[in-house]
Amino acid sequence: MTEVGTAPVVKRWWHGMVAYQIYPRSFKDSNGDGVGDLRGIIEKLGYIASLGVDIIWISPIFVSPFIDNGYDVADYRKISPVYGTLEDFDELLVKAKELGLYVILDLVINHCSDQHPLFRKALSDPQAPEREFFYFVKGHNDAPPDNLRSYFGGSVWERVPGEDNLYYLHTYAKEQPDFNWYNPRLRERIYEMINWWLDRGVAGFRIDAIMNIVKDTSFKGLPPDEQGDGSCAAAALIPHLAYTAPMLLDELKARTFGPRDAFTVAEAFGLGDDVIGRFIGDDGCFSTVFDFTARQSIDQDRPGYYAYPQGTIKLYRDGNFSMQKKSNALGFVAPLLENHDEPRAVSFYLKPHQRNAQGAKALATVFMFLRGIPFIYQGQELGMTSPKFESIDEFDDLQTHDEYHKALRHGLTPQEALALMNVHSRDLSRTPMIWDDGPAGGFTTGTPWIRPHQDIAILNARAQECDPASVLNHYRALIRLRRDPQIAPCVTYGRFEEVAEAGDEVICYRRFSESVTIEVAANFSDEEIKFRLTPDSQVLLSSGDGANLNDGILTLAPLASCVVTIK
Repeated sequence: MTEVGTAPVVKRWWHGMVAYQIYPRSFKDSNGDGVGDLRGIIEKLGYIASLGVDIIWISPIFVSPFIDNGYDVADYRKISPVYGTLEDFDELLVKAKELGLYVILDLVINHCSDQHPLFRKALSDPQAPEREFFYFVKGHNDAPPDNLRSYFGGSVWERVPGEDNLYYLHTYAKEQPDFNWYNPRLRERIYEMINWWLDRGVAGFRIDAIMNIVKDTSFKGLPPDEQGDGSCAAAALIPHLAYTAPMLLDELKARTFGPRDAFTVAEAFGLGDDVIGRFIGDDGCFSTVFDFTARQSIDQDRPGYYAYPQGTIKLYRDGNFSMQKKSNALGFVAPLLENHDEPRAVSFYLKPHQRNAQGAKALATVFMFLRGIPFIYQGQELGMTSPKFESIDEFDDLQTHDEYHKALRHGLTPQEALALMNVHSRDLSRTPMIWDDGPAGGFTTGTPWIRPHQDIAILNARAQECDPASVLNHYRALIRLRRDPQIAPCVTYGRFEEVAEAGDEVICYRRFSESVTIEVAANFSDEEIKFRLTPDSQVLLSSGDGANLNDGILTLAPLASCVVTIK
């Protein structure tokens, strides 16, 4: 047992590890069709291992119509031909294991595709038992059962063709019908599928949109929100339903993850302070949950991108620090800077003149020593910025198109709406990984499925490999430092404490264990700052033009960062 804050923690195999997310569509294309694939991932496993990470999360690779980039699954036990074959995946598992890498898959079990055989049967036959695997509900006065709005806009209800006033529920796109998790026969099918993948050798799962599996089956709706269309976002229900979710999630763990000691990280929004302990920790439903606190402070209770504030370093810091303090006594969270649903952090949180390698390295420093299992998103280790799309037609994402038209309805001009998409769109992180400075950044020999980044010459892995001062090599150094026997127990299990004296544009915190204390600091202001430490403190790693420690006074120049031991 190891003490974490006030909560005892049983050591697990995944404690102290670092994870790396692959968005396969945009990672590496091996056959020139413009779409990344499994053989492309296999080709780059050596690169991934060279980062020092331990776990690879691969976003959905299953058979899908790709209405929502694979998060609409039509067959959970088959690899999409776009990505390869099951044999390719098995080879990937073997070669990853040889490099000491664990592979986890994306588990999309709130909903499936409308092309899934279960839903096709349910839709075509009113008497089919499969109809009970979904939500088919009568409308009221020839209108949908309630006024909830889907995540991608429009009603969560789609009318069933050929049947009188009958609707099916979809929290996301109409092509993504929600599973009825209250049906035990459906749950058995899901558990069988999960165990099939665990038997195959995957180490666990990232679990998509899991808070949406619980429903208020009275379908009474909610008071209209400020969008003015008489509806309310379905996400508004999540904080109220979070209390009932563990009744289903405990069974999910007991039947699948728990007995296999699998690693699980949940996309779980809307968890209040009084319920989050049920989701993480030794007895939690999952190994860990992503910390979306900073992002939620931007989009929570706001009707659309047009009402979102611009990110700031204070916003990122305060969100993370809030969750870090709570998790001290609860268990592990999974910090992140970006993922496939977020804009690039360097562009979103930093001021325009800071969106460079120095800014990316400073962000990396404070990110990598937060308490929990850090997840690096592909290209983050290169300091990738958000690309600039020239037209709404260049965007592929469903949500982006909905937000664009929402902004137009709100009164923005097309130019203003496009500018907004270039700040917040999910596609900003989905452009191809940049491997070299050749055509399409070495991602493909064909035409990429989405436009490449405009800064291929600067943000490519080959150039950064050769530069000891690159963002890529800084990430490698940070991960090596996390494993240093002197500080590794502190980094993994140590308590988190904010250092609050520095101002709104500085991130500074300490991690404590019985044997060592480390301080992590980064200066995002435009002025030099100073911290008073102990005279025998030691700088372990720094970035930027100036991080000096002299007689216990730590001086950080703008965009400098450092990790210091305090004795």
